[in-house]
Formats: sequence, structure tokens, C-alpha cells
Amino acid sequence: MLNKFYLTTTLPYVNAEPHIGFALEIIQADVIARWQKLNGAEVFFNTGTDEHGLKIYRKALELGLDPQKYCDEYAAKFDNLKSALNLSYNNFIRTTDDHHIKAAQEFWQRCEKAGDIYKKNYSVKYCVGCELEKTESELVDNKCPVHPNLELELIAEENYFFRFSKYQKPLLELYEKNPNFVVPAHRLNEIKNFVEAGLEDFSISRLKEKMPWGVEVPGDETQVMYVWFDALVNYISCLGWPENLEKFNNFWPGMQVAGKDNLRQQTAMWQAMLMSAGLPNSKQIFIHGFITSGGEKMSKSLGNVVNPFELVAKFGTDALRYYLLAKISPAEDGDYTEEKFKEAYTADLCNGLGNLVSRVSNLMEKNTVSLPLAHLSLSSRRKSGSSAISDDKLSKEFSEKLSHYKFNEALEILWTKLRACDETITKTEPWKIKDQERLKEILEPVAEDILNVAILLQPFMPSTAEKIIKTFTAEKIIKGEILFPRV
Repeated sequence: MLNKFYLTTTLPYVNAEPHIGFALEIIQADVIARWQKLNGAEVFFNTGTDEHGLKIYRKALELGLDPQKYCDEYAAKFDNLKSALNLSYNNFIRTTDDHHIKAAQEFWQRCEKAGDIYKKNYSVKYCVGCELEKTESELVDNKCPVHPNLELELIAEENYFFRFSKYQKPLLELYEKNPNFVVPAHRLNEIKNFVEAGLEDFSISRLKEKMPWGVEVPGDETQVMYVWFDALVNYISCLGWPENLEKFNNFWPGMQVAGKDNLRQQTAMWQAMLMSAGLPNSKQIFIHGFITSGGEKMSKSLGNVVNPFELVAKFGTDALRYYLLAKISPAEDGDYTEEKFKEAYTADLCNGLGNLVSRVSNLMEKNTVSLPLAHLSLSSRRKSGSSAISDDKLSKEFSEKLSHYKFNEALEILWTKLRACDETITKTEPWKIKDQERLKEILEPVAEDILNVAILLQPFMPSTAEKIIKTFTAEKIIKGEILFPRV
């Protein structure tokens, strides 16, 4: 029986076009999902779109569109990332799906039954950009530090609240018993400090007459669910909960990938809500950083985001995947500029991987040199992960980095091997050698190293890896194609 592995990204808001920040998150998740699948797991990989809330409602009104029609158009744009970025997710959930709405209402009722939902009047400063209430201690010059360009709004109404304060001790116990629950470690410490400082109950509904675009609160048609309460439930509604308990129990709990601005919601609010509903907590949460541009934070509200579709059209899918995984720190903020992208493309892909594969495969094809018995292991080499590698040291070092989501360091291990191969070719100058046995002595080990790298590269650059594997596992070496044309 295959090991079950469940992975989900956060759901991006559909209030703007897809941008490179979310591309980073979903590509990181895709690497994890592909690696698990290569190593024999049955993977359920979820992503989708978050479609309720005030800023989406306002954006639809601004464009003169019905909110549902607006969401339909933008959800399709995010789903188009699947082909553009060569993603392997097998579920795309929308929070306007009928099943999700029913699941969110069932989840609400379970929290209510636990005594964790109550109604009260309140007044609070609210950031529409974050869709979160803000305390004075969180503000900088009376502005949200994440969305300093937006004016805070004052919400004063009667809403339902969730007893977040009740879960301070259970959350701290969860973190203590599971030291790898949130990675990297400093993000776990960050959320511990937040919870230790004391938790305040938070609003989980809005007056329907003011903001009708949301899931209706069970038993109260005057209120709709606060967007965070509704959206977080997608992580289990996508598994068929609450009807399909067999599927849910097979895959849940699972792993989440989220940005650092989602730390509180994913690692504390959602976990407390699960406890209230009597359900198991998530298995692990990997927190990634932001992408900046020239040191300035990218955001949709600031209007300085980079369009991933445009980069793919110019440089190709695997080039974008490589840059985001190799040159952006997995867990810290990383900087993107077009100059840095082009530099990595030229140095690492054109002059590095692409040139090496072309040189070696052309030499082997010209001199009729092939890897011995390579064709006999074609099936296992193409379908297996680290178990297919003939270099145990390479496999172990790579797997260790990937198990800790250090995507950039895992790729650096592979590129170190490629540089060594390139150095061997440059020093031995096999194009000058006429002796067939000597050629085989030089080219076969280099080709084996390239093949090992390609097998491990599959989760990162699937299309490129596939081409290299086909080239070096053929009974007769195929003349290498140009993998990365100069632009």
C-alpha cells in the first residue's frame, strides 16, 4: 500500500493577477510533492483560490462586475499557472464551491457546539489588505506595516467571535510536543512568542447588509463568515470532509506551505479552530519569505509585482523554476531583479547545464559511446527518486537538504557536481582523443554523473530533467538539443 502524502499551499486572493510571489510558494510546494511521488508516495496536492471577503467584493464593484463572475475570471487565471509553471497539483479548490461552503458551515457548527463562538459588539481598526484586525502595537505610524499605502478602517458592529484566548495553553503544548511543527525553527519561536504574550478572541463574521460576499452563518442570515474562517477550512474540505471520511482520514493531517505574512493564521488561528472542531492538527507547516525587487517588498497593493507568465514566455518554465528555487532563499526574503535573473540564466543554465549536456552528448554520439546497460535500467531510473542514483554520497547530501526544504542548497549540490564534470571535460579535451577506450574512460563517468544529476533534478526542472534522462539512457546516445537558447 502506497504511503499517503497530503500537501497544500495557501489560497491566493483573486483581487489581482497572479504574481511571482505566489509562483514561488506553489513551485516550492510542487518540488516537495514531486519528490514525494518520485519516492513512492501517493500524493494529494491541493491549491486553489480564496474568493470571499471585503477587498474582493470591492474590487468586483469597482469593475462593475457581479462578484461571482469576477471570481470566475480570476480563478481561471490562477489555474492557468498549472501549465505555465508545469505544476503537478491534482486538486484546485475554490472557496465559492458548493461543497466547500457546506463544509465551512459544518465546521462553524462544530466550533459553536464546543462553546467557542459567541456574539458581541466591538470596535476595531481593520486592514482590508490583510483582511485582519490590527491592534495599536502592530501599527507603524498608525498604518499597517504590510500595507502602509492603505488607510485603516474602523469597524464597529455586532459580530460573532471565536474564543481564541481559550487555546493559548493547547497551542503551546502542540508546539512543545512537535518541535518540527513549524519550519524553519525561528518561525516556530516567533509564533510561540506571539501565543505566550496572550491571545485575544477574534471576529469571525461580518454584517451581511454591509458586506454580503461571504458564506452565510448557519442559523443567522444577517451575518456572513469572516473570510479567514471560511478560507482556512479549504485544507480539509478539499479532502471531502465531512462526507468522505475515508479519504479525509487517509490523507489528513498533511503539510502546508505558507508565506511569513500568514504565520499567525496558519500556525495559530487555524490550529485552534481545528482543536475546537475536534479534528487533528496539521502535520507540518513550512514558512517561506517574501520576494523583494531591488530591496523593496513586492505586493499587489504597491503595484510592483512581476508577472510570472511574462517571464515564462521569454525564458521558459524551467528557467523561472530554477531561479526561484536556486536564487531566492527558501525561508527568508529574497531579491529579484531582471539583471539577476538574466545572470543566473546565462551562467547556470546556458553556459552551465545546457552547454555541458550538449558537449558531452555530442561527443558520445559522434564517437558512438553509450552508458553500459543504461537502457536496461531506463524504467527504474525515470520513475524513482534517490534510489535510482548510482552516487550514494550525492543522493544522501541532496536528500538531506531537500528534507529540510533547503531548495537552494540542494540545487547547489547538483551544480557543484556539474561544474566538476565541466572541469573534467575542459582538462581532458576528449574532442582531441582518437583512442576509443580512452574516450570511454573519460565520457562514461561524466555521463553517469550528468544522469544522476538529472534524476535528482526532476522535481525542480521536470521538463529539462526528462530531456537529459532520455538523452543519456538511450541505447544509442541522442545528440543533445539546445536546452536553454540565449536571449
